[in-house]
Amino acid sequence: MKVTLTAKLKLHHTREHKAALDAVTLAYRDALNYTSHKAFEMNKTSNAAKIQKEVYPTLRQRFGLGAQMACSVPRKVAATYKTLWTRVKQAAAQRAVNPKARRYKGLDHAPTFVSRTLSYQYGRDYSFKTGQQVSISTLAGRLVLPYEGYRKHLDWIADGAQIGAAQLWYDTRKKQYFLLVALEIELPDPEPVTHQQVVGVDVGMRYFAVASNLSGKAFFKSGKETLRKAERFQKARKSLQQKGTRSAVRRLMALSGRERRFIADVNSSLASAILKTYPHALIGVEELTGVRDRTERRSRPTSSEKTRKANRRRARWSYAELLGFLAYKAPLLGSTVVKVDAHYTSQTCPKCGHCSRDNRPRKGLMFVCEGCGYQLHADLVGARNVGLRALLVRQDWMSTGRLSCAPDRPWNADPQAGSAGRDVSDAETKTARLSRYAELRWSPDTSPRL
Repeated sequence: MKVTLTAKLKLHHTREHKAALDAVTLAYRDALNYTSHKAFEMNKTSNAAKIQKEVYPTLRQRFGLGAQMACSVPRKVAATYKTLWTRVKQAAAQRAVNPKARRYKGLDHAPTFVSRTLSYQYGRDYSFKTGQQVSISTLAGRLVLPYEGYRKHLDWIADGAQIGAAQLWYDTRKKQYFLLVALEIELPDPEPVTHQQVVGVDVGMRYFAVASNLSGKAFFKSGKETLRKAERFQKARKSLQQKGTRSAVRRLMALSGRERRFIADVNSSLASAILKTYPHALIGVEELTGVRDRTERRSRPTSSEKTRKANRRRARWSYAELLGFLAYKAPLLGSTVVKVDAHYTSQTCPKCGHCSRDNRPRKGLMFVCEGCGYQLHADLVGARNVGLRALLVRQDWMSTGRLSCAPDRPWNADPQAGSAGRDVSDAETKTARLSRYAELRWSPDTSPRL
C-alpha cells in the first residue's frame, strides 16, 4: 500500500539567499494574479492549455519565470477555477431544491492569490544533494541550501522514498522559508487479521470526538474549554479590528493565523490520542460531506444572537480536518479508517434497533429509547452505531477480500464487477444499506450496566 505524506523541511538561508527567494516567490504570486485575471477575461475558463497558450510568453518575459514554473502557473490557476466552478454548480443544485439557499459568489470576481507559495517539480525545479542539501530554482539561478526536518521524514528521503512535487512556502510570522515535499512511501497492505479491534468515532460540537470499540472501551474529548479559548481569539481580533490604530494593526498581524494553528493542533493531537487508545484498529467515521449546508441556519439581519453564535461555532471547527488527520496517520500506526453512512446514528437504539428523533429528548446529551428504555450518552450511542457499521465493512472485507473505504456502492453488488455491478439508483442503494443497518444490535453482554 502506498501512502502519500508531506515532509516539512526548514531551509537554512542567509540574508542574500532570502532576498533571492523573496524575488522568486513574489514574482510567482504576481504571475498567478495576472493569469487569474486573464482566465477571468476568457469567460472564467478552467482549461489549463488555453490559459497557458495565452499567458506563457508574458510569464517568461515580464515576470522572468523559468520554463517549468511558467507552465505550473496556468495549471494552478486552472485548478482553482475548476474548484470554484464545482462549488457554483453545487450551489445551483441546492438552490433548485431550496430557493432560499445562498448563491455562491466565488466567481463574481477573479480569484486573488495572497500567499507567497510556489510549486516546484522534482528533478526540474529542485533536487536533493548529498550532505542534507537541496538545490532549488530562483530567478537568478540555482541555490543549494542545507535543510532540517522531522527525523523520520529525513530517513525516508535518504532511503529512496518516491519524491513528488514540492511547494516553497514562506512563514511570515517567523520570516522563514520551508520546502513542503510530497513523499510516497510503501507500507504493508492492510489485512483483516492485522486489525485487532473495530472502533466507531462520532464527532460533534459539545464533544469533538467520542469513540468506542465493540468491547465498550470509550474515549471522550469535550469541546467546552477548547471552544472557549477559540472564542477568545475571535473576540480579540474583533476588538482590534474595531480600534483600527497602527498598534492594533501590528497586533493583528502578530495574531494572524493563531486561531487556525490552534485548531489544527487540537485536531492533530486528538487524532493521535484516538489512534494510541485503539491501536491496530479498523476505525469507522461518519460520511459528513455537506453537513454544514444541512445543519447551519442562514444568518439574517433579524436573526437572534443565539443563532449567529451557533453558526460561528460551526464555522470555526473543522470536522474534515480531524478526519483527514485520522486518515493519514492511521496507516503509519497500523490502523485503517473507513467511512460509513451517518444516517440516524444518533437516533437509533443499538440494543433494540428502534429509530426515532424522540429517542433524544429535547436533543439533549442523554439517549432514552422509546421502545426498550435503553439509556446512554447520546454521542456514545452514535459512536457505537458507527462502530457496528464499520464491523459490517470488516465482514465484507473478509468475505470479498476487498476493502471499501467509503459507502459508495450497493452492499449487494458484486465487488468484482466494477462499475457494471452498480446498476441500481442511489436511492435504492441507500435503502439497501439502511435496511442492513437496521439488523445491527449491540450485545447486552458488552454494554455497561445502567
